[in-house]
Amino acid sequence: MTNICHHLEGFQIYMRCKLIIEDEVNIKLEGLDVDVRRKLSNALKFEVPYAKYMPQYKLGRWDGKVAFFGIGGTGYVNHLDVITTVLEKNKVQIVDIEDRRHPIDLNFEQVTERYWADQGVCWPEGHPAEGEEIILRDYQVEAINNFASHPQSLQQIATGAGKTITTATLSHMSEKYGRSLVIVPNKSLVEQTEEDYINCGLDVGVYFGDRKMLGNTHTICTWQSLNILDKKHKDGTAVLSLAEFLEGVSTVIVDEVHQAKAEVLKNLLTRNLRNAPIRWGLTGTVPREKFEFESIHASLGPVIGQISAKELQDKGVLSQCHVNVVQLIDTVAHSNYQEELKYLTTNTARLEYIGKLLNTVKDSGNTLILVDRISAGQALAELIPGSTFVSGAVKNKDRKETYDTIREGTNEVIIATYGVAAVGLNIPRIFNLVLFEPGKSFVRVIQSIGRGVRIAKDKDFVQIWDLTSTCKFAKRHLTQRKKFYKEAQYPFTIEKVDWN
Repeated sequence: MTNICHHLEGFQIYMRCKLIIEDEVNIKLEGLDVDVRRKLSNALKFEVPYAKYMPQYKLGRWDGKVAFFGIGGTGYVNHLDVITTVLEKNKVQIVDIEDRRHPIDLNFEQVTERYWADQGVCWPEGHPAEGEEIILRDYQVEAINNFASHPQSLQQIATGAGKTITTATLSHMSEKYGRSLVIVPNKSLVEQTEEDYINCGLDVGVYFGDRKMLGNTHTICTWQSLNILDKKHKDGTAVLSLAEFLEGVSTVIVDEVHQAKAEVLKNLLTRNLRNAPIRWGLTGTVPREKFEFESIHASLGPVIGQISAKELQDKGVLSQCHVNVVQLIDTVAHSNYQEELKYLTTNTARLEYIGKLLNTVKDSGNTLILVDRISAGQALAELIPGSTFVSGAVKNKDRKETYDTIREGTNEVIIATYGVAAVGLNIPRIFNLVLFEPGKSFVRVIQSIGRGVRIAKDKDFVQIWDLTSTCKFAKRHLTQRKKFYKEAQYPFTIEKVDWN
């Protein structure tokens, strides 16, 4: 921050301004004319990828873009590099910096793989490694030390790398500075994370649904629960305010941070949690869309490290895999994607063929089938004897019972929507993973495959089945997925099938 003025030396100065650092996230520039503010806004303005589906855009009331610098002069700390570049080009000098952040001297010691073992922490009773010392893996140590050196940052860590033991270590390291809040995308991950924290002997509570624990050193919750608390307090139905709930929080850790593109979560991180000096994010997939990435960048910081699935496969931490692309030959044409998708997911004869195909696949081991539409999941459940369909309407308790069958069974089949199972589902004994029209989203595809590549005692390989079509939009989406597979170094083959 102190070097900002230094970057501008040598330029002819026509305008001066003041930088106010409001808190750990937000800044304000005073003294800029409207032309420069507009240029700053345009430099940090990005298209929202789903804008065209929104009423404001369709009615011509919105250009489909969001700016991360307000025309009034407000912006984010983590965008200062872009801001100072624009100021330089427009011969503007920051002559005064007012830092309103609470002073804090953050100092983390580097950890080793024996971080927990040296404190006498062993895996507790009931754990598969009961009584053994908790030893961190080399890549976990590297990730933790990277975070320790960058108090505001993101890391892309592949699914199955053991992110919760990593976050537990980070939470424990930061105890000396205050409470930690761990935000995860769903209830299943709340409970999984809680279990790992308990295994490490941490004072942990959860806040979601009917489990609302207060006063713990570490709290695990969903961002939806925080939003509900805020709303209920504002309408008078909650005694506790969100500000009171967050009192003493110095560390916020966001798991599956690609979810932070959601405006509600971004607002929580940049407003309610704006004074938290330690801000760490983990994800298996950093979004490719500029708007989605900048939402995360503004809230938490830059990407500083990556552990890929291929690295973990080479280390034997994740299963090897092969993607079998089965492209069904369809001769019908549709004018738009929604019409095409409806045909692909509802055509009775086509679904019957897919059902027959999957009935042969399931004989080689436990199978997880991911679908986009509930109707498709219900139809396949009828076509595959013994299968179970899980959607958002299924209670968490019932989901767990269903997942337990595949953890312990053989040749079990679970059909689930991408929304329910593509993130956070931890079932190592999946031998076949079926992606039914997975689309073109990098996050969805890579996260979905992450469900299948977890390793188990009796499994070191998983077959991935990418079921798609020769229809126009499906072909375009497959082109994108092939790029993803190549980048992730997942081997794949393509077979065209005349299902008729």
